[in-house]
Amino acid sequence: MVPCCGFQPAADDSSDTASTTTTTTVTGTFFGYRRGRVSFCLHDDSSSSSRAAAPLLLLEFAVPTAYLAREMQHGLLRIALECDRARASSASLFGVSAWSMYCNGRKVGFAVRRQMSEGDAAVFKLMQSISVGAGVLPGESRSGDGDLMYLRASFERVIGSVDSESFHMINPVGSTGQQLSIFLLRT
Repeated sequence: MVPCCGFQPAADDSSDTASTTTTTTVTGTFFGYRRGRVSFCLHDDSSSSSRAAAPLLLLEFAVPTAYLAREMQHGLLRIALECDRARASSASLFGVSAWSMYCNGRKVGFAVRRQMSEGDAAVFKLMQSISVGAGVLPGESRSGDGDLMYLRASFERVIGSVDSESFHMINPVGSTGQQLSIFLLRT
């Protein structure tokens, strides 16, 4: 079951000592060729050159980019990535190598963690001046998968526990656009 919540940052209540939720802001980028698979990358926002550095997390989803773009057209997208505690040997959720993937409550396959390739580095170099936005980068892939589509935004990172983190897209001021959240869960 996919957690469904309208993300509302909690007011600071110093009398609530049971809460251990931590929040920070990161940059998230979805990218992929139109007829290829989509990748999702998280970069730390703590330094101005962070997007040139190695990502915090780089995942490849088993769904085509066009499928995810269609799901996003409805304005509400929840992606839940689950891993089994027994098979996840890493203490960090970012170290888990394989995930079951759910999109708006439907199981759609899996996601795998991977290392940044030369092709990924070239994409990030093209996008280095883009802080937020969505679009298509010119050029054709070598395999004929079409144009490179992307969506880049700031995400509120919410660390609930060692077994759960979520990322909620922050819409630009005055925008009531896309509601997009990603949940990492160790069960």
